[in-house]
Amino acid sequence: MAFPRPFYRWRPHPWHGPSPGLEPPHRVHAYIELTPFDSIKYELDKETGYLRVDRPQRSSSVPPALYGLIPRTFCGRRVRELMPDAERGDGDPLDICVVSERPIGRAEVILDARVVGGLPMLDGGEADDKIVAVLENDNFWGHTRDIEELPPVLVERLRHYFLTYKLVPGEESRVTIGPTYGLEHAERVVTAALEDYDEEFGG
Repeated sequence: MAFPRPFYRWRPHPWHGPSPGLEPPHRVHAYIELTPFDSIKYELDKETGYLRVDRPQRSSSVPPALYGLIPRTFCGRRVRELMPDAERGDGDPLDICVVSERPIGRAEVILDARVVGGLPMLDGGEADDKIVAVLENDNFWGHTRDIEELPPVLVERLRHYFLTYKLVPGEESRVTIGPTYGLEHAERVVTAALEDYDEEFGG
């Protein structure tokens, strides 16, 4: 019996295996590392492709949306150039938050998402953008075209989470987040991260 194409005898690396999406930079794939139910911070292990326990969250803060990465992206020189005051990209895949009406309670899934905007996060001098998207074909959020159409309180919760998820009492925060940006700039960031990936790892 012939195997279907494409066929992977071994599990593809979530960062380097899947395509970046159906129509990037607007419709992208998202590999989910964290759900809104996680009080543990998980992170993709870059060597093995499995989820690694990074740390228990020090505070009670949990992500207000699905949180993960866009495959075959890299935050390097081009991403850095799009963020004022950034000294470099953070050298990681581009982060993405995906809003979904129905609760998705498990991580390590790949889903189709539609980009609507982003948060320009600067972490210790590194550009660490958080792309904001909605789940493709979501019955509630599917009409959303730009981040301005999301409830302000939801965007506020995203901003608060990223401002506090690394916070240690008594230590000064190294994280700042500028004004939210819409679809047009978000697509530029995704495109830059795709091109940075091709430069870093080859097309």
